[in-house]
Amino acid sequence: MEAQYHQAIDWLEQYPQLYTLISLTLLILAAWLANWVVKRILVRGLVRLLKASPIGHEQSLENARFISRLANIVPAIVLSAGIVLIPGLPEALITVVRNVCGAFIILTIALAITNVMTVVNGIYERRPQARSKPIKGYIQLINIVIYSIATILIIATLIDRSPLILLSGLGAMAAVLMLIFQDTLLSLVASVQINSNDIVRVGDWIEMPALNADGDVIDISLHTVKVQNWDKTITTIPTKRLISDPFKNWRGMQESGGRRIKRALMLDQQSVHFLDDRERAHLHRFRLLDEYLNAKEAEIAEWNRQLKESGQEPVNTRRITNIGTFRAYVERYLRSHPGIHQNMTLIVRQLSPTAEGLPIELYCFTNTVAWVEYEGIQSDIFDHLLAILPEFGLRVYQAPSGQDMREMGTAGRTNPDAGVSSLG
Repeated sequence: MEAQYHQAIDWLEQYPQLYTLISLTLLILAAWLANWVVKRILVRGLVRLLKASPIGHEQSLENARFISRLANIVPAIVLSAGIVLIPGLPEALITVVRNVCGAFIILTIALAITNVMTVVNGIYERRPQARSKPIKGYIQLINIVIYSIATILIIATLIDRSPLILLSGLGAMAAVLMLIFQDTLLSLVASVQINSNDIVRVGDWIEMPALNADGDVIDISLHTVKVQNWDKTITTIPTKRLISDPFKNWRGMQESGGRRIKRALMLDQQSVHFLDDRERAHLHRFRLLDEYLNAKEAEIAEWNRQLKESGQEPVNTRRITNIGTFRAYVERYLRSHPGIHQNMTLIVRQLSPTAEGLPIELYCFTNTVAWVEYEGIQSDIFDHLLAILPEFGLRVYQAPSGQDMREMGTAGRTNPDAGVSSLG
């Protein structure tokens, strides 16, 4: 067998081109066979062992390709080692093939490592604290560093020079690199500040009017933060803008369990007056006001008794007003409302009069932070208050509409005196 082998070699040496072609073919077949064996036997075995491990149930591993990527190194090694054994090849071609194979190996290792980083991020995101402290930005930074190192090594391998020569030239390019990667560096600093100070988490409702962002944070990465607005559009915010620009985070409201109601009823000031005996008797029918009116009437009666002779004049006495009674009713109504948080601030106050009327402001909190339920509670409260205002002899201020002006004009034409009176 050995003699036949030597005879075949001696015969092939007589035809150098055929010898080179057959040797190249055998080398390519050897590389293909090595690739087949590694992927069909070793890779499948490693995948099965990995699935049998404690982390084998992770869904992130199903799309992981770092093992198959690393398997591609084997044929490259076979080609790099076998090309020097091929007779008749120019030295320059051998150098090129070896350098290309070396660059391919470096690129494959870099891709495999970044794929591992993606798997690590996927496993981490399944942890409970991942929403408050995401590591996606750091993973992206590590990937940038890996690709940067791989690029230097690939270039050094292709030109067959030491990577230290390239690194020594980077000192002069530092200013240029700082200019190129300034957004990345600023985003890195912003990501560190956001995570360390717990400024924004995935799932937070943030509001940034400058960038038309108003919705939930759905993703935080190194360079961008994605916000899904309430109209289902997506706003992409540069990470550094969350440090440099003002924005509102509604997380505190969501964690408190109560959402604020701050809205005013604009009352017609001409409807404010003192209550007479008939109106007080009418309001005593209200369960929420009976105790208040009794206490108020007793307090005012005692005050007026101390006035003696001057108390005979109504202008000198204290009397109950319809607007004060209405404020008392609103406060008691909110205190008994099942949708209002009773352990948070609750105020019914009168603000400064304006040209649009006298504001009676409600300042309280619902016991839910759900948007739909909150709006329902708020609407129910003001529906009730608007409907019950006539019971107190009060009117809501409303600017005259076109219909009001037409009715006033009709009344003026029908009764000229009434028209002058209404306009005056």
